[in-house]
Amino acid sequence: MNYSKSKNYDTETIRQKIMGPNPVKLTEELLKDIGLKKGSLVMDLGSGQGVTSVFLAKEYGVRVIAADLWSDPAENMRFFEQMGLTAETILPIHADATALPFPHELFDAVICIDAYNYFGRDKAYLGEHLLPFVKHGGYICIAVPGMKKDCHDDLPPELLLSWTPEQLDYIHDAAYWEDIIRAADEAEIISIHEMESNEEVWNDWLATDNEYAKGDRKTMEAGGGKYMNFIAILLQRK
Repeated sequence: MNYSKSKNYDTETIRQKIMGPNPVKLTEELLKDIGLKKGSLVMDLGSGQGVTSVFLAKEYGVRVIAADLWSDPAENMRFFEQMGLTAETILPIHADATALPFPHELFDAVICIDAYNYFGRDKAYLGEHLLPFVKHGGYICIAVPGMKKDCHDDLPPELLLSWTPEQLDYIHDAAYWEDIIRAADEAEIISIHEMESNEEVWNDWLATDNEYAKGDRKTMEAGGGKYMNFIAILLQRK
């Protein structure tokens, strides 16, 4: 697809802050059919160093709570200010995805890029720990690294060049995720599908100097990408 919004974020500053396959392009593809209203309050769940939070605030005109367990909120706020944003528009919060410190029905939408697979594999998570914070009619939009077809019983050797079986247990196919999501009665599935951007977002990541990217190159250079994809999960709270 044509990443008309993402092209403004192909800068060295952004490349130094991404923590996996290009999260800006993943966000743009994820939201291409979701109408976020300007001024909406959006939680960027697992926001990392805040790249997707900046993209959401600047390109979609929404107010963002950047919630992450491992990043430093003060450091992220300095980055947000560097990008011309204030705390009235974007606010970093230290938060555990399983114990979110917010009132119920606060958010118009939750966006989660390349993080949900770490905490959302518990069937109880969505219904008990995330949906309550979303307004009725609000959206949950998730992009996760996936497999075209689960192969955990016979892992291809190419995948094991970069990741252990335990690390690969965070990556599953669309059918697996649909089974997880359907356990939450209040979640209406709009779509669960393979994303277009898999090869492009991986190439952007592998071209960086990040040490984790260098490790991932072993699998991708051996052809392991043929087993993998990114999966979009688009939901609406009933």
